[in-house]
Amino acid sequence: MSNAAEFFRLDDRHRKLNERDPLVALRKLIDWEGFRSNLNKTPTPPRKSNAGRRPFDQVLMFKALVLQYLYNLSDDELEYQIRDRFSFCRFLSLNPEDRTPDAKTIWPFRERLVKAGLMKCLFMDFNFQLDAQGYKAQKGQIVDASFINAPKQRNSR
Repeated sequence: MSNAAEFFRLDDRHRKLNERDPLVALRKLIDWEGFRSNLNKTPTPPRKSNAGRRPFDQVLMFKALVLQYLYNLSDDELEYQIRDRFSFCRFLSLNPEDRTPDAKTIWPFRERLVKAGLMKCLFMDFNFQLDAQGYKAQKGQIVDASFINAPKQRNSR
């Protein structure tokens, strides 16, 4: 199969995904850059040097918290879902090969927002913007179908 045919097949796949993905609509409904001024009010820990990983964009991190809120995810589960779900990557403007926030990055970011008293304000603004567009956020959840080791039951009778 030619590269052009593969491109159009992938393009068709993305188009069909866009038709049913509520995150595509959410990404367009909200003025995400409008949150930046409030997010910049959070104190960020000073970098000891320029070595190491660069911090994630604060708007991207807030959008991750929105996903966590909407889908009722733990920090570890959010990390996994961002890596696993194409729709989450697109919502966060990440490519599948990009570095993604992990649980150890998400938790301190959320804590900084809470300590600065911004978490409630940011989510009130988020809900206000949704409401102004005629929408309401309804939380859901992703069912975790994990398998765990269970002790074997031995019936001695």
